[in-house]
Amino acid sequence: MAKEKAQKTNAMRILDRAGVPYRVNYYDCGEFIDGVHVADLLGQPYDCTFKTLVATGKSGAYYVFVIPVAETLDLKKAAKAVGEKSVELLHVKDIRAVTGYIRGGCTPIGMKKQYPTVIHGSVLGFDEIILSGGCLGAQIFLAPADLVKVTGAKVEDILTERGE
Repeated sequence: MAKEKAQKTNAMRILDRAGVPYRVNYYDCGEFIDGVHVADLLGQPYDCTFKTLVATGKSGAYYVFVIPVAETLDLKKAAKAVGEKSVELLHVKDIRAVTGYIRGGCTPIGMKKQYPTVIHGSVLGFDEIILSGGCLGAQIFLAPADLVKVTGAKVEDILTERGE
């Protein structure tokens, strides 16, 4: 469980209330570049380190997609997964207003609203995954099934094929 109460984020408080076991890793972030840079900095494998992307559908609804940090979201597969004709990624300047989080600190747990969430199927191949803890310099380690449960997510293939 998290040790530093002063730095608990909304995501951590939600996990605590839900009784979900997790670990927190606090690190010195400096200037955030991207999730791959953070994984490299901390010596973490890309395949079990996940990033959170937010998109808007043709209908105007918001959706959350969670994928391995070094991969690319396939917008057509993502749209199909949420029943939209198309989706486009939210502009960086709009992330905080929609989610309550900033770029680099965005996590699917505890956004301003619980948006429909889709997690890439590779998540099920791990006992534990890593994702943002809800602020820069914090990561949450938890079981994939717990992430699916707490976010109400669907698990689907939403990645671009390599070479596309």
